[in-house]
Amino acid sequence: MAADFPPFGWRVILTSVEPGRLFSDPTAAPNPLHPAARYLGRPNPVEALARLRAGNARFTARAAHLGDTFNGGVDAQPFAVVVGCIDARVAVETVLGQGIGAICVARSAGHVLDRAVLGSVEFAVTELQVPLVVVLGHDDCRAVAAAYEAVRTGRRPAGGRQFLIDQITPAIPAARPVDYNLDKATRSHIHRTVAALKQAAHLKEALMTRRIDIVGAIYRLENGRIEML
Repeated sequence: MAADFPPFGWRVILTSVEPGRLFSDPTAAPNPLHPAARYLGRPNPVEALARLRAGNARFTARAAHLGDTFNGGVDAQPFAVVVGCIDARVAVETVLGQGIGAICVARSAGHVLDRAVLGSVEFAVTELQVPLVVVLGHDDCRAVAAAYEAVRTGRRPAGGRQFLIDQITPAIPAARPVDYNLDKATRSHIHRTVAALKQAAHLKEALMTRRIDIVGAIYRLENGRIEML
């Protein structure tokens, strides 16, 4: 570990580590000098992975220094599962002030439900016995904005993004009122996601017996506050 993470930071690591060494499959590592890797000044994959590993090293060192205990063993008892967006500006555990083992998190762009996300929520409720499901959206959601634009222009993206857009567009009426905006579209999408979870066959019993509740919320990027819907 000391050889991989010297105290001088990740840039020093990259000068002493061969390109591709940090990859689980070294043959998949791209040329770190490729121009595409410098798009918008972002790191290439080798550098990005080095940052993550260095960050984890700092995290574990800090926890050990403070005498923190990792609640990741058999006694972990999460009390909620949060369905959130993949947006890097919304670190779910951080904005909710929760540590390791406290909550389960299932994320997708625009907190879109698919079988994997729904199955994860059902697993948290049935196997881990969490009593609360939270759908956490946020303002300036780029997935919702993309769906909003698709409705406006009639053009849909290709590939897997098409599924995301198709799941969000029902929250955006084709004939929108003059005052309809992205924030209202986001709220509508959160409400629809909550409604879909409440109709899920394997969650209904727990919901009807009031063992669980399913709620929606929106995170405000400008001040970090969470508003319950």
